[in-house]
Amino acid sequence: MFHRKLTALDYHNPSAFDCTDDTQYRNCVVWLEDQKIRHYKIEDRGNLRNIPSSDWPEAYQKYLQDLNCPFGAQEKQESVDWLMGLAVRYEYGDNVDKYKNCEPLAAFSNSNTAVVDPLFNLDGDSPDFKAGVTALANILKIQRHDDYLVMLKAIRILIQDKLSPEAITKASHKQEGIPVALDKHVLGFDTGDATLNEAAQILRLLHIEELRELQTRINEAIVAVQAIIADPKTDHRLGKVRLMRFGESWKLTCFCWIPHGGLRVKWISSD
Repeated sequence: MFHRKLTALDYHNPSAFDCTDDTQYRNCVVWLEDQKIRHYKIEDRGNLRNIPSSDWPEAYQKYLQDLNCPFGAQEKQESVDWLMGLAVRYEYGDNVDKYKNCEPLAAFSNSNTAVVDPLFNLDGDSPDFKAGVTALANILKIQRHDDYLVMLKAIRILIQDKLSPEAITKASHKQEGIPVALDKHVLGFDTGDATLNEAAQILRLLHIEELRELQTRINEAIVAVQAIIADPKTDHRLGKVRLMRFGESWKLTCFCWIPHGGLRVKWISSD
């Protein structure tokens, strides 16, 4: 999760960084402040540099507040990732000319590559982007993910399925349900708990209802296709008359091609 940013920042050992190790975590925070962020004056960094101290979490919390970080000290992964993103932004600001002339990756420089995903051009490492996605996820009760783009895609899916005008219109039409006696439906298995059995029966009935809705849509698709190919009109101008032999007899036969329907054969006379 942190390897790419730490590598870009020239961290001494990005592959071995373990966020769950308190010593490594605190050392990384101090390194980011000393080498990249430099928000505090050197003489004001004493509490943050005192890594073994039991008061370090309080100093870290104050440090995050001074930086206007949207995360707290308890959110270790999110806060240190935010600090790394801030450090990358400062690093770029200090060396604009250096990074401005970097060659783009071949995969992105290919003019023939069509970018269809609107999330492609978003800066996933931007602190503002992460703060905004996190705020949306909290409002919509979406579980957090290490990849903020994945979390944003989940937000987009939820909005499309539940908050789009079509979804709201559909939800506003309340449908009266039909009372169902669960004891008249055989579950087919026993969980050993009456409450679980009832829950399983309800889930089975809901699943059957979904299957019925799916079958209805399939039937509608079949009807739509049949409307195109059914009741064909014969174009007699395309017909041809031939004398054909069927067994021991000869029959005068008319062949007509029917659009979407294939070949129609009509016997005119026999022998």
